[in-house]
Amino acid sequence: MSTQILWFATRGAGVVSLLLFTAVVGLGVMASVRWQARHWPRFLTAEVHRSIALLSVVFLALHVVTAVIDPFTSLGWISALVPFASSYRPLWLGLGVVSLDLLLAVVATSLLRARIGPRAWRAIHWTAYASWPIALAHGIGTGSDASAPWMLGVDAACLGIVATAVAWRLLAGRRSADLPAVVASLGRGTFEKPGALR
Repeated sequence: MSTQILWFATRGAGVVSLLLFTAVVGLGVMASVRWQARHWPRFLTAEVHRSIALLSVVFLALHVVTAVIDPFTSLGWISALVPFASSYRPLWLGLGVVSLDLLLAVVATSLLRARIGPRAWRAIHWTAYASWPIALAHGIGTGSDASAPWMLGVDAACLGIVATAVAWRLLAGRRSADLPAVVASLGRGTFEKPGALR
């Protein structure tokens, strides 16, 4: 029974971690283009981004710890921290470890931001954009529910959120953009310049 609880905890924490990580990436894009709305000031986007990022780290830690102590997989800490060191689904689990290591670099440098300076912090922070698709691939390849309709829906929603955020960033550049108009233009397949979105 305890093994089954660990298995469900690992799976559940992994899915919640993916959802939170998706929100973090989306909010990070919003913060990077300095998005704000009348009732949602820019500082609030940064604060929500930071809070969800911390929460996603908690669920990621729960995902990793429960996977390591679950006797079914017999991972061990080396396999959880060193990419492709596991004999259990080495490619897909290895991608998860790469994503984890990239995320740990982002967390560590965020904690040391005042000491390393904004330029170094920003350069390392960009690895979050690489960590997210690797984490998604890890879930698709190693997740026991990967082919379940509800999980396919979760994956599709996460892809849609991040794709929309990245497209919005590319369209908006450094200028302020009207998100609903950008999303509507994406749906129509028309890519107007941000200045034309009124």
